[in-house]
Amino acid sequence: MSSQHVLVTGGAGFIGTHLCTALLERGDHVTALDDLSAGHLPALDDLLEHDRFTLLKQDVIEPIDCDPVDAVVHMAIPVGPEVVTRRPIETLRAGSIGTLNALDVAAANGARFLCLSSSEIYGDPLVHPQHEDYRGNVDPTAPLGCYDEGKRFAEAATFAYRRQHDLSVGIIRPFNVYGPGMYEDDRRVVPAFVRQALAGSTLTLHGGGIQTRSFCYVDDFVTGLIAMLDSAETGPVNLGSDEEITIRELADLVVDVAGSGSVEVVAGRAQDSSVRCPDLGKARKLLNWTPTTSLRTGIERTVSWARAGRAA
Repeated sequence: MSSQHVLVTGGAGFIGTHLCTALLERGDHVTALDDLSAGHLPALDDLLEHDRFTLLKQDVIEPIDCDPVDAVVHMAIPVGPEVVTRRPIETLRAGSIGTLNALDVAAANGARFLCLSSSEIYGDPLVHPQHEDYRGNVDPTAPLGCYDEGKRFAEAATFAYRRQHDLSVGIIRPFNVYGPGMYEDDRRVVPAFVRQALAGSTLTLHGGGIQTRSFCYVDDFVTGLIAMLDSAETGPVNLGSDEEITIRELADLVVDVAGSGSVEVVAGRAQDSSVRCPDLGKARKLLNWTPTTSLRTGIERTVSWARAGRAA
């Protein structure tokens, strides 16, 4: 595929830096738009040394001046329960105004637009595993409703631009992406467990740890993301792993791999869904994609990366 210019909103974040690296490696020019409010990852420094990479430091809710572009990947939004509950209005603005701004860039350039939605679209699901036709069980007034509804708005806006502007669009729904390169203070379950285990402290399990999740290694996810970007598919398409595991099993795995840490059960949190696992039929059929990294292998790589960072 010939070189193209890709705008990645949220491109300095965890998934964003991995995506920008992969796009550069295949010969693309990349502009990452990010206000760096989540912090500065070491991976960004490596990207800034590349002559085909540009950082546009700004909030996605401000008008975006980045022409010409061939594709736009939109993922800029606060992430993680702790961050979202602390910044609910910023989350809603990124999901709504930010999405419209990113879509405007794509429409002005006739560019392919890829929206990173979320498995949170499904809320506390009544269908398991979750397929893309399931409309979800979301509480818009709950503490994390601002994130869920921001993503639902983003999907609606993406298809509105497709209908009104005949824009080439695609929507993917990520399921719990993890791996090396996450923020040091990220409080989502995998980085939190890894950090606690390596410190020899307690891994806290909310609600008994009986909730199930599936975790997708970041390299697998980026491969699927690029396959969707290069396709003409609209989706939505789930991208994740269908290797389902309880949170207790995840905690035990992290402790085993790290060789330290202990486990404690505490009361459950509000709006903590009981199950989450994708139906990957569409991804396999339309994108010829399937995750290849086992959870143990991914956790081993993540623990090794985190241990090296602690030793540095």
